[in-house]
Amino acid sequence: MSEDWITVRAGQQALQQIRQQGLQESDIELLLGASGGPKWFVLQGLDRYLFGEFFAARQRPLNTLGTSAGAWRFASLGQADAVAASDLFCQLYRRQRYSARPDANEITGEALKLLDSYVPDNIIPEILAQNRVHHHMIVARCRGRLTASDGRRQALGLLGSAAANSVNRRWLGRFFERIVFHHPQANTQFAKIWRDLPTQHVPLSVDNFKPSLLATGSIPLILHGVRDIPGAPIGTYRDGGITDYHFDLDFSAVDGLVLYPHFNQQVIPGWFDKRLPWRRTQGKRWPNVVLVTPTEAFLRRLPYGKIPDRTDFAKLDADTRFAYWQQAVDAGRWMADQFHDWLSSGRIKQKVQPW
Repeated sequence: MSEDWITVRAGQQALQQIRQQGLQESDIELLLGASGGPKWFVLQGLDRYLFGEFFAARQRPLNTLGTSAGAWRFASLGQADAVAASDLFCQLYRRQRYSARPDANEITGEALKLLDSYVPDNIIPEILAQNRVHHHMIVARCRGRLTASDGRRQALGLLGSAAANSVNRRWLGRFFERIVFHHPQANTQFAKIWRDLPTQHVPLSVDNFKPSLLATGSIPLILHGVRDIPGAPIGTYRDGGITDYHFDLDFSAVDGLVLYPHFNQQVIPGWFDKRLPWRRTQGKRWPNVVLVTPTEAFLRRLPYGKIPDRTDFAKLDADTRFAYWQQAVDAGRWMADQFHDWLSSGRIKQKVQPW
């Protein structure tokens, strides 16, 4: 390949380890998946490689942590054929079609149909019984006006929480509580990372797996919140990206490396931090994280010179959007091929950069 399609950056601990011995699946303790809607399409090639080949011989449980689209991606893991499940999710998401002015009822209804096709009820016991992958998915439990179903009260609550967050990220805890739904056999080794916001942990079950997965992608004002998830505290639950958009947790407490395939070279802590350029997660905060992102050269090769995003629903007609998103998925295979080449050849030792 004449150009690099990926950039691999690592915190100091991970950088030193990779430069000395490369990167093997046994080094990875945690796999991260961020919020971002259709932005994940460029990562689907990497998902296919990781789910189907890189982690194929793994002997101990792989922990995953995802919010919104990241959690939905990882629901492929634990199914009998994780690659086929990822392909199905990608196809179902790519082919979503809405009316000219869809409301929350329509969008929530389409999300439920997608979820039922992607994770049928009979698959959930299989995901929970297996011990190869320990899922963790984050959902935001609302407080105050944010529990309301009407748009005006929600909007006021969002404005208040955004203002509080702009002053101090910890103040976001006055409006949202982080709920971590986790595999029933997951251990508590990540207890130290949840120090920034009020957090509770709830075991995943047959009754709450799909409601929590729906909730972690329930964007305020776009989809309806999910009420009273079984096994969790009573309340209204919304998109996990509100508290943990790209994450800002203390992963130094994780005993091993954290692999983070990400669509953006910037890591934005929470949903309200997108317009706060001074609030970004840096490598010095994450000494054991390995961040894999597309390069500028990759982005230039995409239609419109960008990765897909939710604005495409409004800006493009359905057929144009379908074609564009398919091109983004196809291009993402270049990233996967290059990552595989660097790992198998040992070139990752030279290619990894300090973050």
